[in-house]
Amino acid sequence: MWNCRKRISVEYLGHIVEQKGGKDTVPILWKFLQKEAELRLVKFLPEILAMQKELVKRFQNAVELEYHRISDFLNNLHSDVTRRTMERQVKTFLSVWNKLRRSLETNGEIKLPKGYCDVDLTLQDEFEILLPRRRGQGLRSTALASYLIGLHNDFVYTVEKSTKDATSSYSVSPTEVTDLHVITYGVEKDLIPLILSSCQYSIEQGGEALQEFDLEKIQQHVISRFLQGKPVIRLTGIPTLVYRHDRNYEHLFNDVKRKLKQSCLPNSTISMISGELQSYSDICEALFVTEITLGFLAMAGGEAEMTVTEYVENTLQMGAQTNTQVLKALSRCQLQHTIGLWQLLSSHKSEQLLQLKRDPFAEIGEPYKAELSAENTRLLYTFLLQAGLETFLQELHEMIMLKLKYAKSGDEFNPNWSLKDVLVSYLEMKETVPGELEDTFSKGIQLPEELEDTFPEDIQVSQCIAVWKAAATLKRDRRLS
Repeated sequence: MWNCRKRISVEYLGHIVEQKGGKDTVPILWKFLQKEAELRLVKFLPEILAMQKELVKRFQNAVELEYHRISDFLNNLHSDVTRRTMERQVKTFLSVWNKLRRSLETNGEIKLPKGYCDVDLTLQDEFEILLPRRRGQGLRSTALASYLIGLHNDFVYTVEKSTKDATSSYSVSPTEVTDLHVITYGVEKDLIPLILSSCQYSIEQGGEALQEFDLEKIQQHVISRFLQGKPVIRLTGIPTLVYRHDRNYEHLFNDVKRKLKQSCLPNSTISMISGELQSYSDICEALFVTEITLGFLAMAGGEAEMTVTEYVENTLQMGAQTNTQVLKALSRCQLQHTIGLWQLLSSHKSEQLLQLKRDPFAEIGEPYKAELSAENTRLLYTFLLQAGLETFLQELHEMIMLKLKYAKSGDEFNPNWSLKDVLVSYLEMKETVPGELEDTFSKGIQLPEELEDTFPEDIQVSQCIAVWKAAATLKRDRRLS
């Protein structure tokens, strides 16, 4: 009588290895089988890195992302060849992410925010997920590449240790990785035939065929065919997109001050620039030019009394590509006002985003987004009607963007602290210039007396964004009335 043989599979071999104590006798094969479901995905690493490299190249200097969903981006690629290539790479990324998301949540070196690994990703998800970054939605992309690299390297080190031959290994940068560098095999094409070639059958009395596996031989084949001779992939060099707003502006501003004395923007200049730059696109372009100017001033300095427009046209050679309305507004400022100009424009950009019903503070942590009570809202408006509204908006906005974006709640900016105390302290720190900067910084920050006298005591740091939004709404209402 015929008996059906058990189908040979990776799972079945794993069961046999466990039964025979393979963790001790064939440790590399045991580890390989434990991780095989994930290790088979390492072969997609070159394609994922190629996608990331191309996206960084395309969007490194983008002012704003124009695509909301992944499908929007793919549909707007003009070249058929480029679209087919990118579509294949994106689908590979999504497929690998969906298979590994649970492991990324629990075992990944990069800790992802709660909820990032809860559901599968599709082409209808946010485009920003694909953009490899060190924070925000793009952290998923960086985490996936890092996890696959770690998985690959773990087996390279394991084989190296077992052969006691550290001299044979070499390393490559993620930007250099090709298919030949990574652990690559197909389960049905490569692994199952390898297992079958090391399987023997014996016939027991009664006609039952027993399978015997030469586990040591299988281990040796796995090492020599799949694992040996592969390089270590360095973690440094993963393609990473750094938005301008990801810069540490506090450090940048200190570098600028070391090169060039800075002064506050005169109120008359603030009024003129505000009148000349009223559209969102003009404000974004002016901010873009200002940030480039700051970057160059931080490295090379400049003449304090030269206008920003002169510097843009003559030093940066950007006059031809800059809107004439923007150049006119920037001509109101000298290089000694560049930090104050950034403060004004970045605050105005957030005001415009608020009017467009978009979130200016999407990357600020939830602990700082608590709502105001009705009573605190009433007291806040009483304060705002007396305060210098524009100055308050700019200073609070700067503190949020420079400090809270990188804050770990509970440390320097505890959400439960008094917002008045924290903001006053922040402004006083701006007044207290480090010794090496004393000769390069003109003290001109006016601490509004109203802030200490009439700002509501019960409003906490956790409500700072609600406070800023209320002030911005009041400013808009005043302008429209």
